[in-house]
Amino acid sequence: MKEQNIIFFDIDGTLYNGEKKIPESTKKSVKQLKDDGHIVAIATGRAPFMYEDLRKELGIDTYISLNGQYVVLEGEVVYENPLNSSRLKEITNLAIQNEHPLVYLDEKEMYSNFPEHHYVEAGLDSLKIDILPQEESHDHKDKDVYQTLLFCPEGEEGIYENQFNDVFKFYRWHELSMDITPKAGSKAEGIQIVTDKLGFSKEKQYAFGDGVNDIEMLQAVHNSYAMGNAKDHVKQAAKHVTKDVEDDGIYHGLRMAGLL
Repeated sequence: MKEQNIIFFDIDGTLYNGEKKIPESTKKSVKQLKDDGHIVAIATGRAPFMYEDLRKELGIDTYISLNGQYVVLEGEVVYENPLNSSRLKEITNLAIQNEHPLVYLDEKEMYSNFPEHHYVEAGLDSLKIDILPQEESHDHKDKDVYQTLLFCPEGEEGIYENQFNDVFKFYRWHELSMDITPKAGSKAEGIQIVTDKLGFSKEKQYAFGDGVNDIEMLQAVHNSYAMGNAKDHVKQAAKHVTKDVEDDGIYHGLRMAGLL
């Protein structure tokens, strides 16, 4: 058997192409990695319930969800990092004043204070998931929230970033939406937890990503690859740049890494 490595993949724009489908070359590449004894893992901003089918299709049971706030190792939850509840109430009140809807995420569901708002519909439609947020109810009040989606147009996020940058981080992923996560948490932190538990040296760690929320991961992981479709500042964070996701980017990146 080849020497074992661990490879972390982002989903949107990395495993998924623009149609939210996995290219055939990527499916074959992931299968080959697993056949060769490597560990294939996911590191995504999505919540676990948003990509169950993908995990089943690729046979993956180690995953970092919600931008590092919910970590599962070989099917077992090993780390949880919810948002500060009191500050979340504060940002909720501010968002309501500005008529900006919020969607709250845990590992099993999402709910919203304005579930039928056109900003929410446009943002979630872009993910091509067949799940709609529930309307917020008293049943949700005491639940842990690992990530919140703030729906506001580009240019209107400054009031939130300035007022809450001591406790939250903000990642824009859509022209109408941003992820809100705990300040002390990221995909990089989730990867550190997994690799420490499994005992992988930095030389045996690989990561592929394309988005703003991948920058910390690409900077931290020893063998990091930005997709060709990533923006320039994301590419600058990575050690290497592969081809576009639409041009067999995962396959080419793994070939560059000597893993295929």
